[in-house]
Amino acid sequence: MDLKFILEAVLFSAQKPLSIKELRDVFANAAEQAEGDETARGLKKVKESELTEALEGLAREHEQAQRSYRLACVAGCWQFVTQPDYAPWLRALVGHKTRPPRLSLPALETLAIIAYRQPITRAEIEQVRGVTVDGVMQTLLERGLVEQVGRAEVVGRPMTYGTTAVFLEYFGLRGLEGLPAADELRRIAVQKPETLVTAEPGLATVPPEQLTEVEKGAGEGDPKSDLLNPKSETMSKSE
Repeated sequence: MDLKFILEAVLFSAQKPLSIKELRDVFANAAEQAEGDETARGLKKVKESELTEALEGLAREHEQAQRSYRLACVAGCWQFVTQPDYAPWLRALVGHKTRPPRLSLPALETLAIIAYRQPITRAEIEQVRGVTVDGVMQTLLERGLVEQVGRAEVVGRPMTYGTTAVFLEYFGLRGLEGLPAADELRRIAVQKPETLVTAEPGLATVPPEQLTEVEKGAGEGDPKSDLLNPKSETMSKSE
């Protein structure tokens, strides 16, 4: 039995898009449940590369056949989707679903900056756009198109942002590698805050030039030495 046709049957019956990992789980479960079925047992440990190759081949076959539907990989998950040309009849069948309002131009511009330069801080986004982005960022976060992905290793440890799987689904992308080229956007210079430097474990972090001044001027009776002194004022009082 051809692997492509098995995948076709599984994806047609699935209630949601399936990732390669989920498809491998389906094959593993089928092998355990199908007693005496040599084909199912033989595909128990099917490789990811084999599944990907079969899925891409199946997608090409459907595309060449010019059917009303096609096999698509969106956000790393495979699913059958109808061709846009048939939307009027499908809307008549299932009704017109209320969709969120379209993104504004400022939101799209901000989203593009995040997509191409992630992880990126809010201050860096504002440097590229030249305007504040508080309201736009709130919209993108509420829509689930971007999310907080960590903190930058600079003074103040600002939050960094990146795109989500919802972003890939919204634009019908298989992954970030599917983004169109935007070399000009990537080349825009952004002034980075100073990198954090820690004098000793557990101490507050300060910019490099401040740390140098502290090290040079630190001594008894010098207020700056408190930054490098492991004993705080509270500790001294309690002794």
